Amino acid sequence: MIRNVLLTFILLTGIISLYPGSSGSALAANRLPAVAVQDTTPLANSLLWEISGNALQAPSYLFGTIHIIDKDKFFLPEQALQAIDKSSRMTFEINMEDMSDMGMMMSLVTKAMMNGGVKLRDLLSEDDYKVVEDYFNDKGLPIMMLERIKPMFLTAFASPDVEAGSMDDGSIKSYEFELFDRAKEKGLEIGGLETVDYQLSLFDSIPYAEQAKMLVESIQMNDEGSDQFTQMMDMYLKQDIESMHSMITEEGQGVGGYERMLVENRNRNWIPVMQKMMADQPTFFAVGAGHLGGPHGVLRLLMQSGYTVKPLLKPMPQTQKM
Repeated sequence: MIRNVLLTFILLTGIISLYPGSSGSALAANRLPAVAVQDTTPLANSLLWEISGNALQAPSYLFGTIHIIDKDKFFLPEQALQAIDKSSRMTFEINMEDMSDMGMMMSLVTKAMMNGGVKLRDLLSEDDYKVVEDYFNDKGLPIMMLERIKPMFLTAFASPDVEAGSMDDGSIKSYEFELFDRAKEKGLEIGGLETVDYQLSLFDSIPYAEQAKMLVESIQMNDEGSDQFTQMMDMYLKQDIESMHSMITEEGQGVGGYERMLVENRNRNWIPVMQKMMADQPTFFAVGAGHLGGPHGVLRLLMQSGYTVKPLLKPMPQTQKM
C-alpha cells in the first residue's frame, strides 16, 4: 500500500510533464528571466553521466529515470550498476527513505486534501463533473471518496498507463523503487534534492479550478495521453534526453508555461545541493530524465558551474524498437 501511495506522489511531477493541454496561464506572471546558456551543442544520447573536475576527489554520477515503465522494457545497464558500486550515497528528487514510513504516508494523504472544505463538485460544471464521475466509477472508485482530493492528485490516477494494482501485480516497474532497493542492499546513504513539502507547494501554486480543468482534459484526452506516453517511452529507450526535454517543455504539449516552476527553477535549485553532496562523497543521482537535457537542464548547469560531464552509455540496438 505504501508503495502505491508513494508511486502516485512520484508520478505527479511526471504526469504533469506529459499533460497535453497546459497553458500555464495561472503562473505566467511568476516566470523568472531566462539565464543565458552559451553551449547549445546537442548532448549525447545517454541516460548515465559521470561528473568530475571542479576539485572533486572522486567522480559522481547522474542517471535519468522514467517514473514508470513496463516491466519487459525495464533495463539497468552494467555501467549503471558499476557507478552505483563506486558511490557512497544515492540521491533522488525526494528522499525515498523519508517517504517509506507509514507516518509520512498518512501526512501525504492529509496534504492531498483541498483546503477550506472545497469539493470537486464546486470546481466543475455539471457536465464536466459527470465526465470525472463516470471515469472513476469505471475504475471502481466512487466519486464520493474523491470529492475533497486535490485534482492534481486525481490526474495521476487518470493516466492511461497507471492502473490500480499495476505495481502489485508487477506489470510495471518504477526506477525509483528499483534503485532505492539496490541502494539499500548496498548499504548506501539515501538523500534527496528537495523536500516533499516543497514539491507539494509547487502543485498548491496551481489554483484548484485550473487543476480541475486539467483533470477533465486529461480524462477526455486519454488516448492522446497514451500516445504521448508511448513517444516518451521510445525516447527514453533511445536515451534521447534532448528530445525528452523538448517534449515536456513544448508550449501547449507539455508543462508549457509551468516549465520555469516545475523544471527550470528546480534544476537550478538542485545544483548547489549536488555540489555539496559531491564534495562530501561520491554520489549517484537519480532524477527524471527530462531534467537532464535542454538549455537549462542539469547537465548544462553543471558544465556552467565548472564540472566535466561525460556520457557513459550508448543506446543499445534492442532499445531502438518498441
